[in-house]
Amino acid sequence: MRILLVNPNTTQSMTDKAAEAARAVAGRGTEIITATARMGPASIEGHYDGALALPGLLSEIAVAEGIDAAVIACFDDTGLDAARSLIGFPVLGLCESALVTAGFLAHRFTVVTTLERSRVLLENLVYRYGFGARARVRAADIPVLELEDPVSGALGKLRRQIERALAEDGAEAIILGCAGMADLAHALQQEFGVPVVDGVSAAVKQAEALVAQRLTTSKRGSYATPFSKTYAGVMAAFSPKGM
Repeated sequence: MRILLVNPNTTQSMTDKAAEAARAVAGRGTEIITATARMGPASIEGHYDGALALPGLLSEIAVAEGIDAAVIACFDDTGLDAARSLIGFPVLGLCESALVTAGFLAHRFTVVTTLERSRVLLENLVYRYGFGARARVRAADIPVLELEDPVSGALGKLRRQIERALAEDGAEAIILGCAGMADLAHALQQEFGVPVVDGVSAAVKQAEALVAQRLTTSKRGSYATPFSKTYAGVMAAFSPKGM
């Protein structure tokens, strides 16, 4: 099967990091195809960045051919509902996939993300996905692009929040709340002795399961194909033609 891994920000190194994590867990016969948004923000930190990342994300998904499923490589689940409306094959987000995976492993768990503005956004997702009674969200005060800098001190900040989550939240597992943390999961799991879930890996394995079951996105109701209509100005290229 072929899984498209789409980075909705424009930083290629983050795409490469996520792709490495995806390929490390992909089953034999699964090919990971990558795409990086060609327009939009360099990183996604909060609602404004997320809104302006959608055109670049949807552009990459719209032109995908021969794909069985897609994973949006941003823990904010940027554009997830729009992408599911646009196409029929399964589309998975990192946050939803990570929460479901952690739910199989522990009763209580904590998401450790980057900045406070992202913490608030992710708390809303945690409640939307039905995990509000089981999960907390912590911010480590790390700008996303600092995860690319080995001398930024980002790893130390992340470790401190994990320590606090285990001591103060009663967390039995940790979720890494940013695609840029994908390469840290295994080492942190060994260090802290609890399951550490990376959303990229979780989404890839769930995508494989959906494809194996020949399941596709429902086009009845919420994710129905958009009605054909005209979009104006710079959005003209995104005018839906499906119905």
